[in-house]
Amino acid sequence: MQIDLTKKEFRRLLDMVYIGNWILNSTRGDDRFADYDDVESKLFALCREAGMPTLVEKWEGADVPSRAFTDGGIHEAIVDYEDTVFYEILAEELARRDMDYQPVSKDNYDELVSRMDDYIAEFEAHGTDNILISTMDDP
Repeated sequence: MQIDLTKKEFRRLLDMVYIGNWILNSTRGDDRFADYDDVESKLFALCREAGMPTLVEKWEGADVPSRAFTDGGIHEAIVDYEDTVFYEILAEELARRDMDYQPVSKDNYDELVSRMDDYIAEFEAHGTDNILISTMDDP
């Protein structure tokens, strides 16, 4: 198989592969999906011939994203994504709780979205500062 990419496209592909592998494997500990690590390694090995040798390094015999790559802003993009997903999931869970966990239907969808929007507005204004769990203060 041959894929023709510009240097810029290849660089974007590296970002996407790294982010995808991070999402799949970063929380798995020793139970990683090795085949995804292998694909990532294969693509990052191509950095040397693509004129981007600073983006790859050897670790335990494998080609991996270098410190220069991982410290170059990619984790800020991941954190932005994680924050957005966190708040969206939290807003939906709280809205569904407020609605007694009714199954979502045509009849209550607008109410669910409205409640989620209210929670998102609150989180944008105050983060989690106003979230309180009353039982946490019980002795």
